[in-house]
Amino acid sequence: MTPTIGFDNEKYLKEQTAAILERVGGSDGKLYLEFGGKILFDLHAARVLPGFDSNVKMRLLQELKDEADILLCIYAGDIERKKVRADFGITYDVDALKLIDDLSDWGIGVRGVVITRFDNQPSARIFKNKLERRGVKVYTHSFTKGYPTDVDLIVSDAGYGANEYIETEKPLVVVTGPGPGSGKLATCLSQLYHEYRRGHKPGYAKFETFPIWNLALKHPVNVAYEAATADLQDFNLVDPFHLEAYGTVAINYNRDVEVFPVLRRILEKITGSEAPYKSPTDMGVNRAGYGITNDIIVREAALQELVRRYFRYLCEFAMGFVDRATVERAELLMREMKVGPEYRIVVEPAREAAEEARAGGKGYKGIFCGAAIQLKDGSIVTGVNSPLMHAGSSLILNAIKKLAEIPDKIPLLSTSTIEAIGHLKKDVLGARAASMDVEEVLISLSLNAPMNPMAQLALEKLKDLRDCEVHMTHIPTPGDEAGLKRLGLNMTSDPNFSSKDLFVT
Repeated sequence: MTPTIGFDNEKYLKEQTAAILERVGGSDGKLYLEFGGKILFDLHAARVLPGFDSNVKMRLLQELKDEADILLCIYAGDIERKKVRADFGITYDVDALKLIDDLSDWGIGVRGVVITRFDNQPSARIFKNKLERRGVKVYTHSFTKGYPTDVDLIVSDAGYGANEYIETEKPLVVVTGPGPGSGKLATCLSQLYHEYRRGHKPGYAKFETFPIWNLALKHPVNVAYEAATADLQDFNLVDPFHLEAYGTVAINYNRDVEVFPVLRRILEKITGSEAPYKSPTDMGVNRAGYGITNDIIVREAALQELVRRYFRYLCEFAMGFVDRATVERAELLMREMKVGPEYRIVVEPAREAAEEARAGGKGYKGIFCGAAIQLKDGSIVTGVNSPLMHAGSSLILNAIKKLAEIPDKIPLLSTSTIEAIGHLKKDVLGARAASMDVEEVLISLSLNAPMNPMAQLALEKLKDLRDCEVHMTHIPTPGDEAGLKRLGLNMTSDPNFSSKDLFVT
């Protein structure tokens, strides 16, 4: 069987931990570490670096927990406009609450939450109250006056000095937050300002995973990162400061490069001495490239992620979440890498399943939807919608039947269960259709399992679907999307709606 692992977590963990501790030791005994990316469930990294533990960064923090305080930043504007974390479908404020709980589960406490660019926005104020009433310390930082051009004003009592100082005790202060633009950098610099005013001389560094500085600019892993941030108009480039200082090519991204001259001046103004870094790459603590053990596997995984991002943006454009330029950017990156939508192996089988259903579905007035999954042995299973269930629902049932070697003619759900759910949805709750979504099918399957040995056998196979690839010809409903995500599937869809109704549940 072809190997599927391309990344060594233990090597990465060892390298990254040592690099962080080296920075702590070289910064007067205290370091503010801006922690980019996702601490938990870094699913992008897991997809493009097969073998990468999506929680490896939490393992790192757990190793350092006796040395570290955690500050969690969230931008007030993201709370106000209810920005959503796409991979989980939850808003950033909910993600912040979840992260606090998750850290607690790993035995790591949060020193405080910082609401950045706070201007007394109603939703941000409610979020602050909610946290404080649950015993969480909350700080509010306003927009920094003079930023980014007036360094004298930025580094003054009217700039960073206007922000409340956050007391910390440990030599490492990890500053993290949900998503880009959460205010992590401003919080670090504000703390540095206050620390130097108090006679302390801590350092600053940045923890990042992507782009990977010691991979080529057009390595698929770095291109996949560009695709992941296409909606932010981010792009990778050779770090010109690093090239000038060392004569060495290193890859960074535009926002870090653009802000570096200002950041260097701010650091020099705060510290009263020459900045410790000659380039934005110097600031970073990023050893992810050293964890790659099979470049061929990693390249292929990154190309697949590139196509997934393209489909995601197509659907988000259809739903009004992103603009046409974002889709075009993802499409351009695919062309540069010489791949297209059909490079994703489950796309054509899903479309063919929908076409076959349409050809044989005389009398059915609904829209025909198809779905396909590639199982871990490489085989393809398909599903289509019907008056009884959604395409995703039939796909999951067909897939676990195949894995459990259950003949297709043997039902996993009893007729009485299906009829009861249909009656509840349509006749009691007033839904437009009785067709069951993935979440409803999963619940029904679990209810049938104690009475049906075949259903129990199939239920046990659900865990074998994790990380499998799925494509659907239509945008999944909320119940389909939630169910498929909980199963851990890598899902894409064509930008078509499964109903002519504007409101679909």
